[in-house]
Amino acid sequence: MNKPIKYGVIAALLLFIIAPWGQSQEIVTADRFLESVSERYAEIRDYEAQVMIRSGNTEMTGNLSFLNPNLLRIDFTRPADQVMVFNGDLLSIFVPDLRVVLTQTVNPLRRTTGAGGAALASAQGLALLRRGYIATFVSGPEPVALDDRNPDRVVQLRLTRRLASEGFREIILSIDPATLLIRRIDGRTIADALVRFDFQNVRVNQQIPEQRFIFDAPATANLYHNFMFRDSD
Repeated sequence: MNKPIKYGVIAALLLFIIAPWGQSQEIVTADRFLESVSERYAEIRDYEAQVMIRSGNTEMTGNLSFLNPNLLRIDFTRPADQVMVFNGDLLSIFVPDLRVVLTQTVNPLRRTTGAGGAALASAQGLALLRRGYIATFVSGPEPVALDDRNPDRVVQLRLTRRLASEGFREIILSIDPATLLIRRIDGRTIADALVRFDFQNVRVNQQIPEQRFIFDAPATANLYHNFMFRDSD
């Protein structure tokens, strides 16, 4: 698909983007398992991964870079040459087909509501999930197939929101039991739409420089600020 990112997908990206990991030999409860993932992930400085994002009929792929605590960049291969960068305060999206740069300020208050923020893949993001959602095992702590077409074994956690203000009614994390990398995140919106993030070839502690998250808009591109909603204190 070569069309620009749809607003619904962008909203999902604001709510969460992916891939925490950790390891625990004492998985007593789902919440303790999630806590151990958060504790281990706090030790990870940065990571790179290939990401696929699906929302309805929209499918996007790209190369993701993350630097703790909340710097994020995705260089998309589909749509080609599209770029999304979050520097901790400002989300910037370059849509080459339209020669536009869309920006959105995300204030600290909005980032701390539910699973809001630049990325779920951080100790801070996971802590927010633990406060905003109740964790249970989907079918117990034993690994199951990722799906009907993919036999890779994963442990699945179901996160159910505690309050109606949370952005997703339910989130399912599929975790590789051998490496404890999150292979997939499924988010069910209030409107019952599914947003899916798949992660492959995750590489941790690559010494990613902060300069990678500096976005220089092309001089020929038109700039549209706060295109999703007006930010407020």
